[in-house]
Amino acid sequence: MNDLKALVELMSKALVDMPEKVEVSEVVGEQTTVIELKVDKSDLGKVIGKQGRTARALRTILNAASTKLRKRSVLEIIE
Repeated sequence: MNDLKALVELMSKALVDMPEKVEVSEVVGEQTTVIELKVDKSDLGKVIGKQGRTARALRTILNAASTKLRKRSVLEIIE
């Protein structure tokens, strides 16, 4: 599951102005893993995107990667 965490971290750091403030944590449940993403307040808009398009794209990529690993994961962007 560490691969998914690294994937989200890599994508997020590429999007933001302050990559050193990107924090990715993983909460493993019985069936689903929640990947929590924290960024600097000034970069929050870049990660979410217009009408949530960037966030939706991040979730789609994460879903495709987790399906390949036969896992279930959810991305939560924390303010």
